[in-house]
Amino acid sequence: MTETGIRNDRRSAAKSIGLQQLRLAVVACDYGSFRRAAEALSIKHNVLSRSIGQLEHLVGASLFERSSGGIKPTLAGRAVLRIARLILEQVDTLVDAGQSCGRGESGHLAMGFCTSISTENLRATLGEFKKRLPQIELTTMERSRLRLIPALRSGTVDVVLSPGRLLSKDTRSLLLWSERVLISLPQDHSLAAREIIYWTDLRNEKILLSEFDPGRELEDLLISKLVLPDDRPKIERHDASGGIIKSLTSMGMGLSLVMESDIGASFAGLVYRELQDGAGPSRVDFYAHWRDDNENPALKRFLSLLAERYPSPPPALGE
Repeated sequence: MTETGIRNDRRSAAKSIGLQQLRLAVVACDYGSFRRAAEALSIKHNVLSRSIGQLEHLVGASLFERSSGGIKPTLAGRAVLRIARLILEQVDTLVDAGQSCGRGESGHLAMGFCTSISTENLRATLGEFKKRLPQIELTTMERSRLRLIPALRSGTVDVVLSPGRLLSKDTRSLLLWSERVLISLPQDHSLAAREIIYWTDLRNEKILLSEFDPGRELEDLLISKLVLPDDRPKIERHDASGGIIKSLTSMGMGLSLVMESDIGASFAGLVYRELQDGAGPSRVDFYAHWRDDNENPALKRFLSLLAERYPSPPPALGE
């Protein structure tokens, strides 16, 4: 027979070998007897013996030495059975992984955010998620909302956590937590002596804002609190991160509006004070956003955790 013919015979034999044949051979080896293995598996002795005989024919070697006292693997049998055990273990692992992933207990979840991960809410939520479902691989992406929207649409991320709502079609949202808006100022600034600062106290100040998130929400909030242009402070926008804005603030270049989560990252020379109006502290709401057609089981488990941690308030009477 030619070499090509031999290779074709090997491929044909390999395709004919079934997992059940491998399992029966392994069990027979473990029990040292076809009869005892058949009794343990609740099958007929001749069925098990015939299956192993077919396997021996397909691999082209005798796997067991038979005697009145039982069976023991041959040299070829030991090699085949060692590989058979590895194959069966891999198949069992494959089934477990598929079932676990289908239940959302494993798999992958990609999350995008544009807020500080030092915030208590976000840290606690991610910590609880990893504690409950340690087998799920969690990856994060910190980007501006302008870049997170196409990432959500394309499926690059499964869920986005951000201040305010994302203006995007085919997405759903869940209200999570809210954070107080604070004013960051140099520790030697005259307003630093106060525990509470009112929006109207900012009239003669310069406010430094990052063009990154959540700068827009903070600027919109400032405008809504100080409606008249003459009552507003001077706003200076910088194409820089929040860290750079903090550096400029600590240098006395101006004051800056920050979220409550920013307190988690301390910065030398800065103090934070709560901003209030007549109704009390000012807050910004955070939301989770996801595509309605995303069927990722890991996403469903994450959303269940969010709904558990941040249940929606009951509707008002008449709604």
